[in-house]
Amino acid sequence: LQVLCRYQHIWNIDLRFRPAFLGGIMQATEIFLKGNKPPAMLPKRAEYMLKDIKRMAKYYQVPVRISEDDFQRVLGTGTLGAMRFITATDMTQPQYLEPLSREFWIHFWSQHEDISQPENILAVARQAGLSSELAQKLLEMISSPAVKNRLRETTEEAIKYGAFGMPAVVAHFNAEPHLFFGSDRLELLGSVIGEKWLGPVPS
Repeated sequence: LQVLCRYQHIWNIDLRFRPAFLGGIMQATEIFLKGNKPPAMLPKRAEYMLKDIKRMAKYYQVPVRISEDDFQRVLGTGTLGAMRFITATDMTQPQYLEPLSREFWIHFWSQHEDISQPENILAVARQAGLSSELAQKLLEMISSPAVKNRLRETTEEAIKYGAFGMPAVVAHFNAEPHLFFGSDRLELLGSVIGEKWLGPVPS
């Protein structure tokens, strides 16, 4: 998320955020992948991830902080309300989609806040520049059939492209979609679209 935002004006890309629900992707792909599980649920993988995330945070210069206890927090915190809020924003106020996505990321991964709570969703929205009135209006939309259906549709679309987890990036290049999974595939993304990787913080 953060690095793609840095590159959107350096590479020749039209960066579009597509809110999708990770829980829905995991549930849908579990049948096909014979037990698709989050990496943190595999003990040795979880142990490795703790070290790797710290290295990644330093390399990419993003303020992600995670400990062993945080795996349960991440797995146990509901994000459906937040994703519906982002979806409602995408449907009505798309100019706020990028700053809102960034703020949700910061509040969840760096500040360890429970973004499932309405008051925290509103606080994130204010940090992203939304007025209190607009944020309240969007919060009221998250239970509407239109928002629920849109999130379901984008989630299903991600699955059709081959997504089995997040982060998932689909690059449309030469009339063909290319799926990239994981935050460490940005160099390959650049190679496929004919752009040069200039490091995690390009000047």
